Amino acid sequence: MGEDLDERKKTILKAIIQTYLETGEPVGSRTISKYTDLNLSSATIRNEMSDLEEMGYIIQPHTSSGRIPSDKGYRLYVNDLIQKTNQDAEVQTLMIQKTDRMEKVLKQVVDVLAQNTNYATMIAGPSYHQNSLKFIQLSRINDKQLLAVVVAQGNLVKNQMIDLKESIDEDEILKLNLLLNNELNGKTIGEINLDMITRMKQQAGIHSEVIGSVIDAVAETIQPGDEDMPIYLSGATNIFDYPELADSRKAKELMTAFGDKKELAEMIRETAPGEESSNGITAYIGNESPIQGMKDCSVVTANYNLGNGMKGTVAIVGPRRMDYKKVVENLKQLKTQMNTLFGNGDAKLEGSTDPDVIDSHSEK
Repeated sequence: MGEDLDERKKTILKAIIQTYLETGEPVGSRTISKYTDLNLSSATIRNEMSDLEEMGYIIQPHTSSGRIPSDKGYRLYVNDLIQKTNQDAEVQTLMIQKTDRMEKVLKQVVDVLAQNTNYATMIAGPSYHQNSLKFIQLSRINDKQLLAVVVAQGNLVKNQMIDLKESIDEDEILKLNLLLNNELNGKTIGEINLDMITRMKQQAGIHSEVIGSVIDAVAETIQPGDEDMPIYLSGATNIFDYPELADSRKAKELMTAFGDKKELAEMIRETAPGEESSNGITAYIGNESPIQGMKDCSVVTANYNLGNGMKGTVAIVGPRRMDYKKVVENLKQLKTQMNTLFGNGDAKLEGSTDPDVIDSHSEK
């Protein structure tokens, strides 16, 4: 925790941060002198606090007031907390239940974390790196329509209605199914090239447009873009319980940020520069946030694993003075529990039926 700080300064900085996290009020030397682990006079503490201020770890918001942590001070504290592998307190098991629907699992996660932490929680649907196709099934709906069911690794399913310009009989559908599965099964998006598509279209003859429509569905299933990624949100109004985020300007900025699906998707998929830890938990503090409307907040993120290559990110948003220890403990517990429930490679989760959902809840 801060190579440029000696142990006394580290202890005082930690005391300032923990006191401010609890009270939300600037911390004075007299308060710190009563800190149980310190046997220092108020004068000595004032000198140390002056040094910490000059070094940029704390700031004095008003003349003659106490000090509060700066973003630099929070960063030092959070890094130290994230890197600890063992926690003093045990966290109660999160009430996440295994289901066969991905969106149900993700909604459970955000609701439980929002309730446990009293902060806003977001989660993005999983991404699929180097995901491959398992099989394709074309079925006749009527003379003018086919249903294409595309199944990718991890049992992610995409249903696509295909309009026909020419009628098609069952024998032709069978031939198309054989053609598509023989050519595409086991392929990743990078292995499906133009020559392969052209060859299949030639073999399909008058039904070449069916091949094009199926390829489009395959691409969306194997490699969904950010615009297709579901974002689930819970506890958005929780953060307005904290006075520093409750004024009308900040509230408006935050609600606008929560409503911007594209920015949320980009943020929770990114990793804070230079701050990635071995356990996959990272933090944005204040101005580190890539979203302008969250510059007054802290955002702590963690990776989750649903098995079969399905991985994503969950984010908890709160004030700069959020209870980082509680947040980190909850995220570590979530990672452990998700790995236990779904990380064995046997998970069979179907994809979301509504890719544009932002599920907002205000309950705590």
